[in-house]
Amino acid sequence: MAAPLVFITGASSGIGQALALCYHRAGYRLALAARRTSEVKTWADAQGISTSSYEIYSADVAVTDSIVAAGRDCIARQGVPDVVIANAGISIGMDTAVREDIDVMARTFATNNIGMTATFHPFVDAMVQRGSGTLVGIGSVAGIRGLPGHGAYCASKAAAIAYCESLRGEMRPHGVRVVTICPGYIDTPLTRRNRYGMPFLMQADDFADRAFRAIAAGVSYRVIPWQMGVAAKLLRLLPNALFDKVLAGRPRKRRQGE
Repeated sequence: MAAPLVFITGASSGIGQALALCYHRAGYRLALAARRTSEVKTWADAQGISTSSYEIYSADVAVTDSIVAAGRDCIARQGVPDVVIANAGISIGMDTAVREDIDVMARTFATNNIGMTATFHPFVDAMVQRGSGTLVGIGSVAGIRGLPGHGAYCASKAAAIAYCESLRGEMRPHGVRVVTICPGYIDTPLTRRNRYGMPFLMQADDFADRAFRAIAAGVSYRVIPWQMGVAAKLLRLLPNALFDKVLAGRPRKRRQGE
């Protein structure tokens, strides 16, 4: 009997790479989708992962036909995955007064939202027919409340959380689980450029281990680490006037080119 299979986008660095290693150590075969395929190959070789236990798919999640083709190729070459993790995402600051930043918002939604939907698309019918499978959307605590200068990212992650919640209700009658994982601050190339404090910062490997256990346990929604979940809930409860005062003067997220 073949080992279980996990399909992961954004597997060339950060959270995606950490999740791939975690699933490999748990005995899963890997289907790794990324734009930078050579980096994935270099990483897999460095980890001593046998070429028989993984496949790499060149795909850009912001291009629907690209990631859909990668998913279909995965089914043809490795079979229908047991777990699909839509992890690929971008985070860029924006200023609504700047015309170029409207394009930044469009690109953020193309990657973080349309890309997530397109990642799941090739596998939905096959999982429904099989009567099992898990679709995992990587959201963010940034999707729980809007932060100044983070309009594109916060909005995209709020949409991702709502989308996964909708999909969860659709898939439940068919035996397919939908899991939303919301990372707090994780030490990755994306967060290292931030110019503000990052409470409860986690290493990517620690995050991946907790995410793996949450997914395996069948949770529907989990904030990691839990301390950020508590903080996010408290922020959600703050009246707008107090919330705005708390964030007054907080450095904005770096815009493109900064």
